[in-house]
Amino acid sequence: MEDWAEIRRLHRAEGMSIKGIARHLGIARNTARRAVASDDPPKYRRAPKYRRAPKCSIVDAVEPAIRELLAQYPRMPATVIAERIGWERSLSVLKRRVRELRPVYLPADPVSRTAYRPGELAQCDLWFPPVDLPLGFGQTGRPPVLVMVAGYSRVITARMLPSRQAADLVSGHWDLLSGWNAVPRALVWDNEAAIGRRREGRAVLGHEFAALAGLLACKVIPAGTGGRRSRGQGRGGGHDPEARPRDRPVGGRRSRRRARRRRRPGPACQAIGVRKEVRRVRPEHAGAALTGHPCDH
Repeated sequence: MEDWAEIRRLHRAEGMSIKGIARHLGIARNTARRAVASDDPPKYRRAPKYRRAPKCSIVDAVEPAIRELLAQYPRMPATVIAERIGWERSLSVLKRRVRELRPVYLPADPVSRTAYRPGELAQCDLWFPPVDLPLGFGQTGRPPVLVMVAGYSRVITARMLPSRQAADLVSGHWDLLSGWNAVPRALVWDNEAAIGRRREGRAVLGHEFAALAGLLACKVIPAGTGGRRSRGQGRGGGHDPEARPRDRPVGGRRSRRRARRRRRPGPACQAIGVRKEVRRVRPEHAGAALTGHPCDH
């Protein structure tokens, strides 16, 4: 299912040829042709091909020592690491392993900014009203609101859903994208069970959203659990009875005070409802449906 959606996205959204898709994904050309010609997701999954077990590298024996040094000094050069561990083999192999391990131990950049191109992605999330709403027949509740924010233009559109099940989420996506009259290259979600789950370190979409991604020729990216950095632009401020509590800030009292001072919005940002540093939508604006605006192309 994931391969079918990715093949259609590469062919229709990225404009990649059948030969290029086969080379990029490591599949046969006939498989790519059948996926492009089929409008329905496959009903079965072939058994995985036999693959030879990867060979061990000569760096595996010293990887614990490399990790120990990077945990203390994340920016230590690979040449210095080679001297500390007494490495006498090929330096290029060691540099390649250090390059793979270093990002794990580097601290997060507090002033990094993210820029998007027109039509690149849209951030999707669920917002819950802070008060109970009448649902009819004397019942009240707080139904979820699907919020979609364009990464480039920051256009917000939203729609209230009956539930947070996959069928209702797919229907909400279809309605919101129909109002935009355009489909972004990627839809980014933040740790929603109906979207997919992580298996063996990679994100696996559910059946409904894999079919939606293949039909729209776009990519659905479950961001996973990443704390506040992965919540993106569509996170509202309403109460979600099923949501987990927010992660507490790391560090002492002084570091938390500095973090709050950096996140404090300026007067101009308060007027438009956008925070100055992280550029996050304020809760009172997240539930408003602003359809009809021009969207990313």
